Amino acid sequence: MSQFLSPQQLTLNISAQQFNFADTSALISAESKSAQHQAWVAQSEAKKAAEFGLNIQQAGFNLLVLGEPGTGRTTLMLSAMQEVAEKLASPTDLIALYQFDLTGKPLFIKLPAGVGTQLKQAQDEFIRQLAKALPKLLEAKVKENSLKSIQAFLETQVNLITSKIAFIQAHASLTNYFKLLKQDVLEYLDAWQPNLGSEGEANIDALLSESFFGRYRVNVLVEHGMAEDKSAISAPAIYDNDPSLQSLFGGIESAGEASSAPDFMRFRAGNLLRADGGTLLLHLRDILADEQNGAQLLEKLHRFLRNGTLLIEDLSSSNSQGSGFVSTQAAIPVSVKLVLIATREDYYALVDEKSDFFNYFPIKIEFAENVKANAENYAVYAAFIAQKCQQFNCKHFTAEAVAALLQAMHRLIEDQTRLSTKFADLEKLILESAAVAGLRGAKLVALEDVKAAISRKYARHSYIEARIRDSIVDNELMINVQGEVIGQINGLTHVDLADASFGSPVRISANCYAGRQDVLTIDREVAMSGPTHDKGVMILQSWLHANFADANPLNLTASLVFEQEYSGVDGDSASCAELFAILSSLAQVPIKQGIAVTGAMNQHGEVLPVGGLNEKIEGYFRVCQEIGLNGQQGVLIPKRNSRHLILSDEVIDAVANGKFHIAVMNDVADGISHITGQSLALINQNATKKLASFKATLEANSPKIRLNNI
Repeated sequence: MSQFLSPQQLTLNISAQQFNFADTSALISAESKSAQHQAWVAQSEAKKAAEFGLNIQQAGFNLLVLGEPGTGRTTLMLSAMQEVAEKLASPTDLIALYQFDLTGKPLFIKLPAGVGTQLKQAQDEFIRQLAKALPKLLEAKVKENSLKSIQAFLETQVNLITSKIAFIQAHASLTNYFKLLKQDVLEYLDAWQPNLGSEGEANIDALLSESFFGRYRVNVLVEHGMAEDKSAISAPAIYDNDPSLQSLFGGIESAGEASSAPDFMRFRAGNLLRADGGTLLLHLRDILADEQNGAQLLEKLHRFLRNGTLLIEDLSSSNSQGSGFVSTQAAIPVSVKLVLIATREDYYALVDEKSDFFNYFPIKIEFAENVKANAENYAVYAAFIAQKCQQFNCKHFTAEAVAALLQAMHRLIEDQTRLSTKFADLEKLILESAAVAGLRGAKLVALEDVKAAISRKYARHSYIEARIRDSIVDNELMINVQGEVIGQINGLTHVDLADASFGSPVRISANCYAGRQDVLTIDREVAMSGPTHDKGVMILQSWLHANFADANPLNLTASLVFEQEYSGVDGDSASCAELFAILSSLAQVPIKQGIAVTGAMNQHGEVLPVGGLNEKIEGYFRVCQEIGLNGQQGVLIPKRNSRHLILSDEVIDAVANGKFHIAVMNDVADGISHITGQSLALINQNATKKLASFKATLEANSPKIRLNNI
């Protein structure tokens, strides 16, 4: 038998008395943890996996983070990355130098943090001194026919550099570089014969305009701040929120027509180079969203993970395939731990195709969408609310208001026993509730402010629902909420738009007649139904066969249709309503039109839970309210959905006053009895008689087959 639910069963009542604070300001202390810490507590398993993976320093242990947006994936992983980065060795600078013995191929050197900038400054000063001293040096060279003065100058300048940067003396590549630099300057000036006199100055200017001085510059691709205490410099923890070929892999700037900069000065680092020695966070969806280069991005990342080196290429061409200038010396060893964030949907859609790629992400971190509702987690959420109030400098929340926020997090996951972990949604509700409290000049955010914020949010996103409801009230969409009709029932649809989610009734009608096509769904015949809906229809068809075929084979054609539905239907939540409409038509038993039905079913007639339940009930309630509540209206839902009910105060009050009701069914027998007032056994008897008449009709109209004697 169906069972009516009491007002107390329609929601979760969280008592504010269980909290040991009057308002959230009492939760702020010197020892209180950050909001991020509180969010991590709700993701304890994810935290363990993240800490484990981030602390493995060997190559190849990249992290794959799975979860829904809003659960704190990005914020929490960044905080974990930064925490681990502080414990790692100091990062390195990366510079590019002119390679004198391999013209056109840069020399890439990694230096301790800050040394790259120091060397750049020192080289810039060397170039200034060389340009300043050049006229006198050249004049001395001409007069003495010797390079001794230039040699002495170069020795002095290089010694100044090496004395300032002691690291050079212990670095073989740099030592060799300065040796070759001195030789290059001497060889160039020896081959260059300036004219003295009035034209000498002009020739000096010409020399300065050439790339002669540019080849002695330092291109600092990656630089870190200088600090006396090297331990104060953290390893990089970078988030690339708009990944592209250029942002990840760097590139080579195009040389302008008037540019005299040498090729090595046009190299630019991407975030993979900047993150060397640390971590880099990416979103898979950001990569896939690049329709032009997404596949290439994944392929280059795969190649990078496989080789452990990065090749800087010229990506300036229109097809992003390189325009000719590619340095064969630009393959730079890079050690980066990638943190790749993805939804489960995106990951599982791609993993089979890109299994080799995901093999480089052995540490999988699962962010839970919900957690158990208990005193411990309630305390965690309350502390999170307190920290957000402090962070945003907004009004604190009373204990009653905190209880309302917690109830909203239950509603978000549609479960009285679990809390949603979408802290991003909670944060928005905190700020909106605080804004409402501010409008009335309150010192604290109260229960009424949270409810008002929720109500205001609904009002902002209810335009489409209101228009559908108006169409029903104006009788453009035909929905009966009074009386009894044979073969007609109100089902409930759940509309989930980008910024709105609501429920609305839809009329389902059935017509049964003699035939052998079983259940014919008009929506399916015109390709307006999805596979899940079609599966539900096949299940109810199986139930019909199991209940009637033994006594009378189904000499039946039953047509089903979602009336005035033009955008297509999917999902199996209407399968119970469809079955009831068929049974009503077959047995000629009327259905109470004030009762809307939602629920899936299996082949045995057991009723299964469905989603979007609260929105469905509230949507139908608002329709009935607009037309006029008469005490006979209500919704019939699966009993297994009872714990998912977190309904609005308006619906609960209507139930308490006897103007509306919510009933539950365990199986189809409960359901058909509730909406017709007759037992399934009696309905089956009437249906069996009708099937027998269909059989007789078909036999009477079938051609006779004569058997010839053999």
